[in-house]
Amino acid sequence: MSLLRKAEETSHEHRDDKNAATARAAGARDAAGAQKGLDLDAAATSRTGGDRDNDLSAPGPDAGPDSPAQLKGKGIFGALKRTFKQFSQDNVTDWAAALTYYGVLSIFPGALVLVSVLGMLSDDGQQTVQETVQQVAPSEQIQNLVNQVLTQVQDPGKAGLAAIIGIVAAFWSASGYIGAFMRASNAIYDVPEGRPIWKTLPIRLGVTAVIGVMLVISAFIVVFTGDVARVVGEKIGLGDAAVTTWNIAKWPVLVIIVSLMFAILYWASPNAKTGGFRWVSPGGIFAVLVWVAASAGFALYLANFANYNKTYGTLGGVIAFLVWLWISNIAIMLGAELDAELERGRAIAAGHSPDDEPFLQLRDDRKLKKGSEKGLSTS
Repeated sequence: MSLLRKAEETSHEHRDDKNAATARAAGARDAAGAQKGLDLDAAATSRTGGDRDNDLSAPGPDAGPDSPAQLKGKGIFGALKRTFKQFSQDNVTDWAAALTYYGVLSIFPGALVLVSVLGMLSDDGQQTVQETVQQVAPSEQIQNLVNQVLTQVQDPGKAGLAAIIGIVAAFWSASGYIGAFMRASNAIYDVPEGRPIWKTLPIRLGVTAVIGVMLVISAFIVVFTGDVARVVGEKIGLGDAAVTTWNIAKWPVLVIIVSLMFAILYWASPNAKTGGFRWVSPGGIFAVLVWVAASAGFALYLANFANYNKTYGTLGGVIAFLVWLWISNIAIMLGAELDAELERGRAIAAGHSPDDEPFLQLRDDRKLKKGSEKGLSTS
C-alpha cells in the first residue's frame, strides 16, 4: 500500500509540474503578445502624419489599367456611382460657393481686359461680345447685367492703360481661383497638401497663365473668326456658306478647348500622383455636358418659375448671375470628382480596397514632414 500511495503521489507531482509549466508558457505567450501590441502601438505613434499619408501601400500612378478608358463597364459604372456618393461627402457645393467668390473677383477685371483689347482691335468689338453673351447666358437678367458691366468699363481713350491694369488685376484674382481649386482637389482626392509654397505658387500662376491664354483664344474664336471665315470663303468661292459652316463648327471647337482647360486644371491641382496628363479628360467632357444641361435647366427655371427682379428688385440680375456661376462651378467640381473616382477605379482594379485612403500616392510630402518635425498637426 505504501508503494502504491508513493506512486500516486509521484504521479500527482508530475501533473502539477506539467500544469505549472503549461501555465508559465501561456503566461510567456501572453506577455509576448502584449509586448508586441505595445511595440505596434509605439511604431504607429512614432509614424509622422506624412508617413501615414504617403503609405507605400497606396497604389502608385502606374497601378491598375493604364488609363480609366481601359476600365471595364462595371468599373466605369462604379466610378459614376461613387462620384455622386462623394458629391455630398466632399462638400462639393460648399467648395463651389468658395470658387464662385473667387470667380466674381476675377470676372470684372477680366471684362475690363476683354473690352479694352477688343476696343483696340475692332470698333464693334463690344457689340459682338454682347451678341455672344445673348447666345450663352441662360436668362435675359444675366444678359442685361453683363451688358451693363461691358458698357461701364469701355473707354476707348484709355483702352491701353485699362488693359494693362486689368490684366494684372485679373491675373492675380484668377490665380486665387486656381489656388482655391487646388485645395478643393485635395479634398476630393482625400490627400493633404504636402507641397511647399515655393512649389504650389508656380503651379498656381502657371495654370492661371495657360488657362488665361486659352480663354483669350476662345474669345477670339467667338468674336472675330466670323470675319475671318467670310474672307476665306470669298477666297475659295464659298461666300456666306463658309460663315454659316463656321458658325456651327466653332461651338464643338470651343467645347474641345474648354475640355482641354479642364484637363489641365484637373491634372495640375491635386497633390496626388495620377496616371499622367491626358489631353482629353473624362471629367472635363463630363463637366462640359453637365454645365450645358444645368445652364439649360436654369434658363428654363428662370423663364417659367422664377422672377428674381420681382423678388430682389434691381439686384435680381446679380442674384441670378451668382446662382448661375455657382451651378457652373458645381459642374466643374463634378468633373474633378469623376476623374478622382476613375483613378480610384484603377486602384481597385490593381487589387486595393475601395475604402483605401488615400487611394493614390502623394506628389510631395515635404510640407507634412516639416510640420511633423515641428510638432504640428498634418491632418
